[in-house]
Amino acid sequence: MPIVKVIEVIASSEKGIEDAIQNALTETSKTIRNIDSIFVKDIKVHVKDGKIATYGLICKVSFRIDDNERENKH
Repeated sequence: MPIVKVIEVIASSEKGIEDAIQNALTETSKTIRNIDSIFVKDIKVHVKDGKIATYGLICKVSFRIDDNERENKH
């Protein structure tokens, strides 16, 4: 039976929400394998001079734990 783990990450972008999600995926993928999904838990924007400066997200990233990784921890 596959085990799924969920971690929470914070990501941002000056371009938009979709780019912030991609940044979350890109950075998380550097250390986590088998990512299945990203759930955007919260969105906020930083405003400067009456305009959106950056988009910030809190995301829950779900990924499967390999059987090999579980066996190596026992």
